[in-house]
Amino acid sequence: MNALSRNSTADDVVVHLKSLGSEENRRGMLRYGIRIERALGISHGDQRRIAKAIGRDHERAFALWDSGITEAQFIASLTADPKRFTANDARQWAAEFDSWDIVDGVSDLFVDTDHWLTLIDDFAEDEREFVRRTAFAMMAWSVVHRKKEPAETFLHFLETIRRHADDERNFVRKAVSWALRSIGKRSASLNAAALDLARELAASEDKTRRWIGKDAVRDLTSEKTSQRLERIANKVSPKPRKA
Repeated sequence: MNALSRNSTADDVVVHLKSLGSEENRRGMLRYGIRIERALGISHGDQRRIAKAIGRDHERAFALWDSGITEAQFIASLTADPKRFTANDARQWAAEFDSWDIVDGVSDLFVDTDHWLTLIDDFAEDEREFVRRTAFAMMAWSVVHRKKEPAETFLHFLETIRRHADDERNFVRKAVSWALRSIGKRSASLNAAALDLARELAASEDKTRRWIGKDAVRDLTSEKTSQRLERIANKVSPKPRKA
C-alpha cells in the first residue's frame, strides 16, 4: 500500500489495483452472488486501506468511477466528498449498479449526502432491481449514520417497506428485510413498530412478504437484539442527579 499517497492520480490507483488482482478471489466472489465481470478480486480490507492512503479527492473519485472497475468504484465512494455530491451524481452512479456488493458499498456514501431522503424515495419507486435495492440499503445504513434523525423518518420508511415487500427479486427482498431489521434495532419504540409490520408481513399469503416478515420477526425478537436495545436505552437515559 506504500506505493500510493495523497498525490496519486486515478491512473496510479488503477495500475496498483490491477497489480493486486486475483483470479482465485474473483472466482470466490461468485459463491456470494457477486458479479465479477468488472471486478479484479481484491478484498474490501485492501480497498479500504488504499482509500485511506490516497485520502479524499472529489475529482479523482469521479475519474476512478469512470474506470468501470468495481474496486475502483468502491474506492471512489470512499474518497468522494459527500457535501459536493449531488443528487444527479447519485442517480448517474446508481444507473450503473449491476451487483449487490457495489450497491451496498456506495449506498454508504449516498446516506451522507444532503439529498439522502429524496434519493431513498426516488430509488424505491425505480423498477430497476439494483436501483431499488439502493433505497433499502440506504435505509439500513441511515440507522447507523443518521444518529440525530427523528423516529418519524424511520416510521415513514416502514410505509415504503410495506409497499415494496412483495418485490420477489432476490436482491430487493433481502435488502427490504435488512432495512426492516435495522430500523427495528434503532430504539425500543421503533422495534415495536417494525415488529408490528414484520408480523403483518409474516401472516401474508404472499410468499415474499411472508419470507421478509418471518426473517425480521426472528431477528427482532432475538436475545441479541433485546440486549442491544437495552444498551441503547441505558445509554440515552439521563443519569440521576447526585443528592
